[in-house]
Amino acid sequence: MEVHLSETLSFDADAAALGDTLRQRGWMLATAESCTGGLIAAACTALAGSSDWFERGFVTYSNEAKHELLGVPEALITAHGAVSAEVACAMAAGALAHSRAQIAVAVTGIAGPAGASPGKPVGTVWLALARTSTPARAERLQLQGDRAAVRVQTVHLALVRLRESLA
Repeated sequence: MEVHLSETLSFDADAAALGDTLRQRGWMLATAESCTGGLIAAACTALAGSSDWFERGFVTYSNEAKHELLGVPEALITAHGAVSAEVACAMAAGALAHSRAQIAVAVTGIAGPAGASPGKPVGTVWLALARTSTPARAERLQLQGDRAAVRVQTVHLALVRLRESLA
């Protein structure tokens, strides 16, 4: 599956539904993104009025950024790798700790074409959600397609999982 990013960057319906739910609760969202490079935040802020429910986004592509901006322990990255449930959960928790948001989403993965390792093929993405009242939970996604397809699917699933978690 080859996807051209410019043809698929319309997440308005997903983001609008999420925004409506967050607005009704009076909640704010924070994002912590690695493999998507800020695309989740971009999908949210593409909507007029998103300042009512989108608090901030962290693009933490490097391991150093994960540590410096989100407080992800270097030992956690060393022990489990940047693409892991543990790091995704720490990223989501860090986004909450460094923002005024009540809910956060974090993604870290291998969009390809390089970067795969045994047990972590291209398309492996960890998506974590955290709330101020509950610990972070992570879900492993195994996505198909080229780099753009993996990133687009990750954004879509992040928005959907956020909304599902608020239902």
